Amino acid sequence: MAFITRWLRRFSLLLLGLVVLIALYVGTAFALVFWPSHAKTAAPATPYVEAWVLSNGVHTDYVFPVRSALIDWQKLFPLADFPAVPPGAEYVALGWGDREFYLHTPTWADLTVSRALGALSGRNRALLHVSYLRRDQFGPGAFRLPLSMPQYLRLIEHVRGTLPAGQATAIAGAHYNAQDAFYEANGAYHLFETCNTWTGRGLRRAGVTVSRWTPFDFTVTWHLQRVP
Repeated sequence: MAFITRWLRRFSLLLLGLVVLIALYVGTAFALVFWPSHAKTAAPATPYVEAWVLSNGVHTDYVFPVRSALIDWQKLFPLADFPAVPPGAEYVALGWGDREFYLHTPTWADLTVSRALGALSGRNRALLHVSYLRRDQFGPGAFRLPLSMPQYLRLIEHVRGTLPAGQATAIAGAHYNAQDAFYEANGAYHLFETCNTWTGRGLRRAGVTVSRWTPFDFTVTWHLQRVP
């Protein structure tokens, strides 16, 4: 009986410690939203690039025009890597994440505890997910990201720096649909390096107002303007 009591006490302390750590993690992320890395500024004067951040409530992507004066994304991510990009796709969505999670969890119904824990462990390599989109495919989680040309150039460099040696190497046969593809990427996903910290780091580098740490989607989008 004494053994069971000691075991229950230890288990309770372990559980309490876990709850405290989770609360500290979430609380820190939330608090830092109110201490952004850059003060809010007016929208950049023209010429500027009209870009967006897309959020599905958990994960964030950049969305850029396919072509601009600074880059043609189709030259980096050629249409031959995609099964069938829809006509009129004028935008490219770019997101970074855990390799196993990306490839084996196309919907939340496919999520398992072991897959989630594997992603948080940092054991898996990362991938870059690229989709070509039409404007009407953005959905409700779109946030305006007006960028000056120098800001956009820094975000381009951020994306290119994610690719090994700056080259886009597609994962053969890996697609969620006809208009997306996956590419090899540097880094590994873990509790302190999430898809959203990748998005936020690029925005900070570009001088966009964003939280100093962005493990969650809301920490990326808090200071952005939601598209009506």
